[in-house]
Amino acid sequence: MRFAQGFLRQMLAGFAVLAVFTAVLGVGYPVAVWAVSRLDTESAEGSPLRDAAGCVVGSSLVGVDPQVPDGQPDPYFHPRVTGSVADDDAFAPGDPSAALPTNQGPSSETLASFVGQRRAEVAARENVDPSQVPVDAVTGSGSGIDPDISPAYAALQIPRVAEVNGLSVTDVRALVDDYTHGPQYGVLGAAAVNVPQLNVALGLTAPHCSPD
Repeated sequence: MRFAQGFLRQMLAGFAVLAVFTAVLGVGYPVAVWAVSRLDTESAEGSPLRDAAGCVVGSSLVGVDPQVPDGQPDPYFHPRVTGSVADDDAFAPGDPSAALPTNQGPSSETLASFVGQRRAEVAARENVDPSQVPVDAVTGSGSGIDPDISPAYAALQIPRVAEVNGLSVTDVRALVDDYTHGPQYGVLGAAAVNVPQLNVALGLTAPHCSPD
């Protein structure tokens, strides 16, 4: 009888602990995480960017390299290398859904070749000397979908963007300043320019989209 009573008490205690932890970890914790996410609903929903018609173009948190047909004017700013990069392709396809960091290290001849190809192409696109191309223009981030570039890389692109869009360099520089943010919390990282936001401000639109 004592054994049965002791066993029953242990079972009840076990069920009580299970119920408490189920309530705390199965209900309370998820609700708390959800509540914290609601403090910044824009980021929680992916920080969608909308064009002038109200259509979602992308996200301010995800870098997408706008592609233009060969031979056509290039009116937009370009981010860092985005998407996955094959071992035989210096540039990504501009598809963030395929984002992967490269496994090519600092001593990699392949990576060195990629950097050289990228520097030459960026210099030709911006009509500058290759020595003027900043490092973030020829390298990708760890995530492969970084939406930000350095102010130096943005400044390099300003003359082309201004000319193609029929704007003054002063106006485009002011637009870049509008989408430049300082270090996170004032101390982490460096100043950066958000390319998706900047391109939407320049008129980037979502193809085949009807406003909500």
